[in-house]
Amino acid sequence: MYPDDFYYSQDHEWIKVEGEKALVGITDFAQKQLGDVVYVELPKIGTQLEFHQPLGVIESVKAVSDLYSPVSGEVLEANEELNNSPELVNEDPHGKGWIIRLKVKDESELQKLMSAVEYEKFLEGIED
Repeated sequence: MYPDDFYYSQDHEWIKVEGEKALVGITDFAQKQLGDVVYVELPKIGTQLEFHQPLGVIESVKAVSDLYSPVSGEVLEANEELNNSPELVNEDPHGKGWIIRLKVKDESELQKLMSAVEYEKFLEGIED
């Protein structure tokens, strides 16, 4: 169910590495827990993020939650489509609902994250 070429955090963010750059978003599990997303606060281009630093906020009909950067890096792009269509996070969390594109600062931090198989096992522990 979760893309094999992504890494996953315990905070339910994903990262898809594309060379020195990476896309970041929230997982399908996270969007289901949140319910209908109504607003996503995006960071400014050029923002320097550290591992597990808050990068923005996501608001749904149920809750307001911080978003965390799965790795250190510089924000290269934010998904501006989410300003007008925050529901993309619900409709396509691993695709069109991406949140930011980062320039990865330290690839070794990816080792702190989970593979798709590890993430699915992690979820089993939560859902029990």
